[in-house]
Amino acid sequence: MLLDRRLNINSLQAIASVEETQAEPSARELHADPQAPIQLRPPSRSSARVLLRACRPRQWSKNLLVLAAPCAAGVIDRPLLAVRVVGAFLVLCLLSSATYLVNDVRDREQDRRHLHKRSRPVAAGELSPRAALLVAAALALVGVVAATAITPGLGVVACGYLALTASYSLWLRHVVVADILVIAAGFVLRAIAGGVATDIYLSRWFVIVTACCAVYLVAAKRYAELREHAESGSVRATLRHYSPGSLRLTLLAAAIGAGVAYTGWAFTRPSHVVWYGLSIAPLLLWLGRYANLIGAGAGQAPEELILRDRTLLVLSVVWSFLFLGGVYVGR
Repeated sequence: MLLDRRLNINSLQAIASVEETQAEPSARELHADPQAPIQLRPPSRSSARVLLRACRPRQWSKNLLVLAAPCAAGVIDRPLLAVRVVGAFLVLCLLSSATYLVNDVRDREQDRRHLHKRSRPVAAGELSPRAALLVAAALALVGVVAATAITPGLGVVACGYLALTASYSLWLRHVVVADILVIAAGFVLRAIAGGVATDIYLSRWFVIVTACCAVYLVAAKRYAELREHAESGSVRATLRHYSPGSLRLTLLAAAIGAGVAYTGWAFTRPSHVVWYGLSIAPLLLWLGRYANLIGAGAGQAPEELILRDRTLLVLSVVWSFLFLGGVYVGR
């Protein structure tokens, strides 16, 4: 009996010791450093949802630039051309998502040390690098084939977009100034895709305004990133070669270029000059408001900032009303 009691007591002590040992990690987790890299975890969500999140559907709003040329030319209301524009938009969504997947695979180690990017599916271990690359290849192939089916010219633009983004991912992202110009060129190609898909001639004014606005947004994003990383003490290699002063100068030059080019275009229209002239004001105010928000510390995610700020939204609506009024009123 005495031996049985001793055995029971020793067993209870051993169980209690094991439970205390298992409880210790949970206590440490409560005080974990939020900046520390997250641990890889097996997929816990449906594969389709994880894959969709990895494709970054929020970024697809950038592809709405395909509407710029058809709207400016006043042909977006033609059914056949509208279908082509929708097709061009879907093609760019496929191609851009392929690019995002490749970038996530390449940057997965760095993303795991980032406060926000570490939740991306590849960095978090929810999507394997091999699966991400296979999906990226499939999206790129389908995108190029679909673009060529719409018009051969759009297929060429699609291949050019993939070549541009690949060169950025593999090399140009580490080259100062070139990294800004390449991303801006991606925006310009989106706008060109809309014109090519609908067989619309793109004037030099259109290309200049689009390019200047694209440089403006990308430089603003770099400025916001530089400020954030400077405060955290961690700055990636390319950003170290930029200074707040040089980026502010780039913002100013891009804004002036966009304003001058747009004004020149507006006052050389053969008709409805009043509508186009009035649209200059909301455009300049939009650029000024965006610069003000950048100075306040925003701008790392341009698409989110534009959709979140009410002033930018109102100015966008006013500009669209005046611009489209010049295109469609009196037709």
